[in-house]
Amino acid sequence: MAQIMRPAKPRTGLLATDGKAHPLQDTLLAVGLVLAVLALATASFRGLHVLTSWAGLLGVLTAGYGQLISVTTRERFGLVLALGGSALGLFFGISHGGFFG
Repeated sequence: MAQIMRPAKPRTGLLATDGKAHPLQDTLLAVGLVLAVLALATASFRGLHVLTSWAGLLGVLTAGYGQLISVTTRERFGLVLALGGSALGLFFGISHGGFFG
């Protein structure tokens, strides 16, 4: 019954299991998600293929690096969503004309 005497761990968030702050990983997650949303939002406009391609490429690189250094399940989940969205935007941007037109 020694576990009763231990102080409870503070809850830091959903699936953040280690109880520590990870500012670099959280920043990469936020930047990756913003770039993924930008790439997906501009993917349907053929005239914005340059913006779509570059946002998708930067999102893939950012989320990929974040995936390499991520620590918790919450970070990995968001980074996989950012990676997928950025890759989709990148593919659409390349199919509409590529990086330079």
